[in-house]
Order: sequence, then C-alpha cells, then structure tokens
Amino acid sequence: MTARVLVVEDIPANRKLLEVKLTAEYFDVVTAANGHEALTIAETTPCDIILLDVMMPGMDGFETCRRLKKSPQVHHVPVVMVTALDQPGDRLKGLEAGADDFITKPFDDTALIARVRSLSRLKLAMDELRMRAAGGQQLGFGDPLAVGIEVNGEDGRVLLVEDRETSAERIVEYLSGHHAVETETRPEQALFRIADGGFDVVVISLDLDGFDALRLCSQMRSLERTRTMPIVLLTHPEAKGRVMRGLDIGVNDYIQRPVDRNELLARIRTQVKRKRYSDRLRDNVELSVTMALTDPLTGLHNRRYLEAHLEMLVSRSQTRGQALSAMILDIDHFKAINDTYGHKVGDRVLTEFADRVRKSIRGIDLACRFGGEEFVVIMPETPETLAIRVGERIRRAIAEAPFRIDDLSGEIEITVSIGVAAYTLTDNTPDNILRRADQALYAAKREGRNRVVSQAA
Repeated sequence: MTARVLVVEDIPANRKLLEVKLTAEYFDVVTAANGHEALTIAETTPCDIILLDVMMPGMDGFETCRRLKKSPQVHHVPVVMVTALDQPGDRLKGLEAGADDFITKPFDDTALIARVRSLSRLKLAMDELRMRAAGGQQLGFGDPLAVGIEVNGEDGRVLLVEDRETSAERIVEYLSGHHAVETETRPEQALFRIADGGFDVVVISLDLDGFDALRLCSQMRSLERTRTMPIVLLTHPEAKGRVMRGLDIGVNDYIQRPVDRNELLARIRTQVKRKRYSDRLRDNVELSVTMALTDPLTGLHNRRYLEAHLEMLVSRSQTRGQALSAMILDIDHFKAINDTYGHKVGDRVLTEFADRVRKSIRGIDLACRFGGEEFVVIMPETPETLAIRVGERIRRAIAEAPFRIDDLSGEIEITVSIGVAAYTLTDNTPDNILRRADQALYAAKREGRNRVVSQAA
C-alpha cells in the first residue's frame, strides 16, 4: 500500500528528515513550509494524510488544523500533529482542533510509520466509499464531501471491554454524560455483543487477564458485521510493540494509561464522528443503488434491473432443467385515464396496480415496471399452464375491484391485458421469451383486452 503524505514543517532540516523517512517506506511525499502553503496544497493536491507541525510562525498548527477540518475538500483527510509539546492540555487542544493523532518529538520511527500506514489505510477505504456515494448526488443525496462536516461525535454508544473493575468504573465515569457506555468484563463474550449491539465504538483494554486483546481486534476485522467498527485500545507506555501490531491489524486509535479524561473524550468523539460519517456514506451508496434499480413511483424493480437479472434466471432454469415463464401486463386504455383525470390520478392507478400485482405473485417472482403502464413478471419454476392461472388471478384482482382515484368516493374501473410466454429448450434466450410474451399481449388486445393470452414457441 502506498499513499501521498503532506508534511507541514517550517524548519527545513526537520522537513527533509520526515521526507526521507517516509520516502524510504515508499510513501509519496509533498511538503509545505507553513500553514497557508499547506492549505493551498491540501485543497489542490489529493493527499491521504497530513503530518502537521504545531510550532510554526504566523499561523500555528492548531489554527491550520481547524481550517483544514472546515474545508469540504480536506476535512476527511487524517491529520497527525507533530510536536515537541507533550502535555495532556496540548494534545487536547490539537484533538479539539480536529487532529486525528499526535506524535511527539523526538518520535520513534516505528511508531511514526505504523501510525501513517494505519490512517492512510483508513483514508483509502473512506475514499472508495466517497467515490461510490458521489453517484448519489445526481439522485439528490447531497455532496459526500460536505456530509462529514454535518455529523457530530456526541451521544454515541460505546462498549468497554475491561475486566478490571476499578479501571472500568473510571472510564465509564469519564464518558458518562457524553456517551452511553456499556461494559463487558468477559472478553470471550465481547465479539457477540459487538456484532449485535449497534455500537459506535469499542474500547478494549490491552491488559485483559488471560486473554489476547489483539486476537479480539483481529476477529472483529475478519467479520463482516464488525469489520468497520472503530477500535480504541487502552494501553501502557511500555506496550508500544503490541500497540504497533494492533494498528497494523486495523485498530483505529489508542490512549495510554493513566487516562486523561479530556483526551479520552476527544478521541472517542473523533471515532464516533468518523463512524457516523462512514455509515452515512454507506447508506447513500445503498440507497443510490436501490433507486437506480427501483421504479420510484411503484416501488417495483425497473427495466434496468430486469435486464440485469433475467439472463441469470433463464440460465439457472436451463442448468437445472426447471420451467420459467414470463408475462407482460398492460393497463387497458391508460392514456384515456391520464387525459380524463390527469396524471396525478394516473400515478395513483399505477401505484395501486403495482400493489395488486405484488400481492398476487410469490416472493421468488420478479415484478418490474417495464415503462409507462407496462409491467413484466418473471416466474421461476413455473410452467406455462400455471403462469396462465397466475395471470388470471392478477386480471381478476385488477378488474373485480374499482380503483379509488381520490380521498372521497371517486372510483374508476380498470382492466389489464396480459401476454404469457414460457422458457423452452428451443427458444431460451431472454429476448425471445419477452418477444413472445409481447406478441401474446398484442393478441390479447386484438381479442378485446381484459384477458390473458399465451404464446407458444
């Protein structure tokens, strides 16, 4: 894995030192000598992580970080503040400015590279989500870059995995009032609770008695339901080697004992906010995919979904030697409904029609709005004779009960013409099956409408 790192450092020798260390680990490095230059580069050059010196003339690192995190183009880029300051108050100030982590000078090379790799990996994963969510803008979901500024990191759900009672009580006390905290003292049960509990972040003690905390972290990253859950380790300074291994397997952050309350709150707030941001992006991706394949008026699948899945259904029927039938349904004289009552009533008719069709078929059947007033139903494991009976059931469901066209007493009689065709060994392509069903539909119209007609191969 490689990534582009922006190094912001006003002292040329320090800037060059960081550049050499990162380049040796195959990172692509760009540099800036001050905060203003960093802002310009970050907003014009794609970066995966920013190493930001705190003590700079003019605009210091704290103010630079605040401005970076307010920019829709840059706020999602992880910022690691590099400083000689090592007081809890200084770390808190940086975290409140939006920094993702602190590295204190003189820094350990292993810790530096592990932190850069961990945050870069997270950034690259988030970039893929943002890229997928960007397609949702055309569907009205908003700019995925701006979404991250809107979410907050308060009122999260936190699971603390800690088997030492006094330590657990202290952590719960620190987080109470800001987050809902649950404690799990049995680490062997933690994975089940994490998978089912809907938490925003999991805090795990690295000093669990008789249990490898990193094994739990590894298990979380291997399971689909817990793979994206933020993990924060509670650790001691002497456990640096294990912390580095944790970062390498996907731990998001860590905090050293004795725990500073304000630093803990800041780090948890950052992880909760990041989790909510990634959840929003995933929701946008899922919704955009759903809308791309679903007719927004009726809620049925659309023509694009039908074309993507019909070939697979036909191939499966051929492989398994199973029957498959298709029907095309067309609402009789629908243009006259729109012309007489208006398109609003026409939309009501289409919506109610789709509901009646949906209630008349099985869960394994595929119902789609093909376009306008035309619908298609694909019925796996269904021979032609049974498909005709299903078509008759749908026809009666439409014709025997008037459609309500307003909230008072207005009703309208609706009928439907249906054409049916079945998969055969000699005529088994999706296009041919639909073509024959379409021919049967036109035969139903010629014969007087409000009927079901089948078309043999």
